Amino acid sequence: MTETAGITPADIEAKFRDIQGQVDVVAEDSKKKLAIVGVAGGVLLLVVVYILGRRAGKRKSSVLEIRRL
Repeated sequence: MTETAGITPADIEAKFRDIQGQVDVVAEDSKKKLAIVGVAGGVLLLVVVYILGRRAGKRKSSVLEIRRL
């Protein structure tokens, strides 16, 4: 039988650093995607509010007729 070396604290630390590096990469990608989705959602919300506001303004606006005597 061959004897294997045990797990050292340095092995554990190296593995944690590797995992942390992968998590950081995924987090950065997610932040970029979230920012893009947030901006797109904000623009869409503004367009919807603008369109609804125009529609409501057309329905509620008064027509003023001026006649010359």
